[in-house]
Amino acid sequence: MKKEKAIVVFSGGQDSTTCLFWAKERFKEIEAVTFDYGQRHRLEIECAKVITEELGVKHHILDMSLLNQLAPNALTRQDIEVKDGENGELPSTFVPGRNLLFLSFAGVLASQVGAKHIVTGVCETDFSGYPDCRDIFIKSLNVTLNLSMNDSFVIDTPLMWLNKAQTWELADQLGALEFVRERTLTCYNGVIADGCGECPACNLRKKGLDEYLSYRKEF
Repeated sequence: MKKEKAIVVFSGGQDSTTCLFWAKERFKEIEAVTFDYGQRHRLEIECAKVITEELGVKHHILDMSLLNQLAPNALTRQDIEVKDGENGELPSTFVPGRNLLFLSFAGVLASQVGAKHIVTGVCETDFSGYPDCRDIFIKSLNVTLNLSMNDSFVIDTPLMWLNKAQTWELADQLGALEFVRERTLTCYNGVIADGCGECPACNLRKKGLDEYLSYRKEF
């Protein structure tokens, strides 16, 4: 893979930043793409800009504002509460069609810049029940992208079977644990680094970090 090029779907959060470091080690050239869909916190896009600039990665920002119009939810509306799903319902942070659209447009971009790999941080282990983070969806979309453009893309999902503690471990193995901890934005309330400490994203992130740091101390 050292001879190949990759597009990294990049939000400036913990998972996609870990994937960015993962891709930098594996591919000859990488570019990052961030989608502006009117997300709740514009700071997410600014974080993505700062990180890619610091790491010397070419960065594309694509306008996906139509998604905001079609899919009102807690990530696109200030007046919708961030909360976990109840009684089998999806969390209020689920954006219908987001990964379907993001990965499809990443595929179009990949075809334009000569990249064969599309890297995304989706994960089925700690995925909050989002259907578009499942491995079966990624495999299905990979086939669809290749058929639609008569190409041979590979959608890489390095975090698919990792829990949050293992994702922190991967960042540490890549020499990026402190970078990811201090520079990324995962918090639903828009607080960089360790976040607000209250929202579901922060709770999951902290639980994973505490588990990994406890494990690391033992060895």
